[in-house]
Amino acid sequence: MSTTQNYQAAEQLLRRPARPGELVVGDRIRPQWIDGDTRFWYAVSNGVGKRFVLVDPAAGTREPAFDHARLAAALAAASGQQADPEFLPTTAIQLASNTVEFDAFGEWWRCDLDDYTCERAEFTPPGNPLEVPSPDGKTAVSRRGEDLWARSLSDGREWALTTDGVPGYQYGTGPDCTANGTLLRKIGLPYMPPAVAWSLDSTKVLAHRTDERDVRRTHLVEARPADGGAPALHTQRYAYPGDEHVPLAELVVLDVAAGTVVRAQADPLLMPQLSPIMTKWAWWAEDSSAVYYLGRPRDLRTLTLYRLDAVTGEVTTVLSETGDTRVEPNQFGYEPPIVRVLADAAEVLWYSQRDGWGHLYRYDLHTGALLGQVTSGPWAVRQILRVDEAERVVYFTASGQVDEDPYRRTVCRVALDGSGFARLTDDDRDHTVTVHPQYFIDSASTVDTPPVTTVRDWTGRVLVELERADIGKLTATGWTAPERFRVKAADGVTDLYGVLYRPRAFDPAHRYPVVDNVYPGPQVNRVAPCFDPGGMGLDAEPLAALGFVVVALDGRGTPGRDKAFHDTSYGHLADAGGLADHVAALRQLAESRPWMDLDRVGVLGHSGGGFAAARAMLDFPETYKAGAALSGSHEARHFNAGFVETYDGTDNSEAWARTSNVDLADRLAGKLLLIHGEMDDQVHPDHTLRLADRLIAAGKDFELLIVPGAEHTFIDHLAYVRTRCWDFLVRELMGTQPPAYRPAPIAIGPEMLAELFA
Repeated sequence: MSTTQNYQAAEQLLRRPARPGELVVGDRIRPQWIDGDTRFWYAVSNGVGKRFVLVDPAAGTREPAFDHARLAAALAAASGQQADPEFLPTTAIQLASNTVEFDAFGEWWRCDLDDYTCERAEFTPPGNPLEVPSPDGKTAVSRRGEDLWARSLSDGREWALTTDGVPGYQYGTGPDCTANGTLLRKIGLPYMPPAVAWSLDSTKVLAHRTDERDVRRTHLVEARPADGGAPALHTQRYAYPGDEHVPLAELVVLDVAAGTVVRAQADPLLMPQLSPIMTKWAWWAEDSSAVYYLGRPRDLRTLTLYRLDAVTGEVTTVLSETGDTRVEPNQFGYEPPIVRVLADAAEVLWYSQRDGWGHLYRYDLHTGALLGQVTSGPWAVRQILRVDEAERVVYFTASGQVDEDPYRRTVCRVALDGSGFARLTDDDRDHTVTVHPQYFIDSASTVDTPPVTTVRDWTGRVLVELERADIGKLTATGWTAPERFRVKAADGVTDLYGVLYRPRAFDPAHRYPVVDNVYPGPQVNRVAPCFDPGGMGLDAEPLAALGFVVVALDGRGTPGRDKAFHDTSYGHLADAGGLADHVAALRQLAESRPWMDLDRVGVLGHSGGGFAAARAMLDFPETYKAGAALSGSHEARHFNAGFVETYDGTDNSEAWARTSNVDLADRLAGKLLLIHGEMDDQVHPDHTLRLADRLIAAGKDFELLIVPGAEHTFIDHLAYVRTRCWDFLVRELMGTQPPAYRPAPIAIGPEMLAELFA
């Protein structure tokens, strides 16, 4: 039975991703480099305030960035107000060699760290969030209407970089289908910063003119706008699979001083989902003479690297690869391409899965000739970290180096001729890395081992330890670490991996209901191999606090393994990340865990997970008795063209039809809760309403919640929506009425927004 205490614990765990550091101290380090990038500082939440740490990697030192007690005393003396050393009233801070500037009591202060004297100072804004500054800090680019403008950061002078932008054919925007207009309105921003990239010499800007003139228009009706007026119509350009017209990107190079516009002498790039500049599919050469970019035709079976001359606009093909299925520069849809142009050597490091695994190959930059395979073996390159052209060595992360868990990442190096392979982090933990030319900051953890963060040099030697994450406040909620497990897929052969969360106050003598917390990919994993994956843990840990056994699994078709494993999803989005694998996993887990009650199994998921949750109820009613589907993409034929065509194929209406939950509504046997935001501009609410319509026609009993004004993530309705899910699962799987306890609404704060946009 779920109690008020369980709900309170679940609420704390729900808030943790939204307000990072509240329950875990020292798990996330964001270095701020100073003194010519020789030292850095970072802030660590202590659950009340923050402590600030200064690091000198060369000296191997780590120390407080300043004396909190002295700073608090100096601030109190200067302001006449009380300042607590453990909770300095700062919301912004700028740290230099011997001074610190910060916001406190509604004013801006500067404190000399030599004698700890504080005085009021003139605030210098860190920058307009809607501008993109040049590397030399002299100029910034922003959007104005449908055009791009430049502004001198020294005297404020402004001038137009383009003048011919018109609605639907404008500069510096990504596709409207992923512009997050509803979310931006909630946080008070008119739009995202422009999709531009400065040349390293700060003279030119790479941008694209976005052509959506003929893209399908879709509509959302906001029943009660913020001003309380009449319902408002919001129109969005949003292409469906098979549409003739999808967003296009026409690359342009803008000379900031001369005011010239150089247009790429090539066909526009297909841009159905995201800007090629923002996803780093287009980038500047180190000498600023050219732009390199990747392009694919609509069937995605050929990937080509192009060179765009920044002066003439001439476009030449560097190299190209074709395959039987989609050819990807990275299995993970939102991570940068694993491609690097080596200017000094006139070579290209190219990621390919041609031998069945994701590896690096070396090509001649001028002729496109293959020079050799750099990495090889039954493992996959995950990210290029650094290339030392002088030493002819590439540093990278790879998965598959740890026998215990093929998803864990290891930092490796190898010579560009393929010799001298070595592991720089020679342990069994997962490593996430922040790169600096001389060092890398390494966070080592597993799903059940809190991270230890260190600074290492490029031999792998630890120079200084930064933090060992403290999870004391987390465990005080009743949280226990999840269990990493391995099972066989439905084919009885393939190994699958996931995590299992035990219920709060676990007693092996009891039998507990089970919730499968799903996300099907295929562009991301459901389970990260590191500790506290953040947003993807939004539901699993609170559900365990309520008294459920919670299972999260990466089935066949998800990324992070070999190509054949990922290609299982190609043309098979209907499998929802291998739901048959989930059913097989649940049965195997329960064989050695008699406290898992497989007569009371539920499923919960959001977005693609919402699709998968409903699909589980429709395809496997004998297993799943209750399901909560949030923001589900239930109708592939009316979803984002880029996503559906990438994973179900182009011109494949049969696959799109198979992926429809709407067509299977008459199969529903268990209890289903459907939730959708009225203003969801990523997965439109008609997906859930279409499914509801067919459920009604089939005479099925279900629950439906449309949240007025809510966008895709329910950012300002998070506690309410999740509590409704908890109540539903408690009633249907535990057979009891949930407690009257209601979590407080979660306010939209700066840390929450930083986490969302990270």
